[in-house]
Amino acid sequence: MAKTEEKIRLRERRRLRARQRIRGTAEQPRLSVFRSTKHIYAQIIDDTTGRTLAAASSLSVKVAGGNISGAQAVGKAIAEKAKAASITRVCFDRGGNLFHGRVKALADAAREAGLEF
Repeated sequence: MAKTEEKIRLRERRRLRARQRIRGTAEQPRLSVFRSTKHIYAQIIDDTTGRTLAAASSLSVKVAGGNISGAQAVGKAIAEKAKAASITRVCFDRGGNLFHGRVKALADAAREAGLEF
């Protein structure tokens, strides 16, 4: 198996393990983060209805998402959209990624902008 296939498989296993414990509700929806090589995406999801309540990405914010400053801009944007939808508390789903670098920058920026998790 190629090295990148192995990394993807291991990330998927971590993601599924975390999703067994994390569930988004109407009171506290799930903030899901997806990180690709070029961009970063964030969604606030209510798992009981299966609806996306707010979404932001480095494409929609028009910044380079492959770096920490892009992730910070996406974190700030998702927090502002959550406030507009009257959401203050979320549970954080890092999507199987390790909590450092761009994922941590997004989470910290969302916390600074007013989201609680």
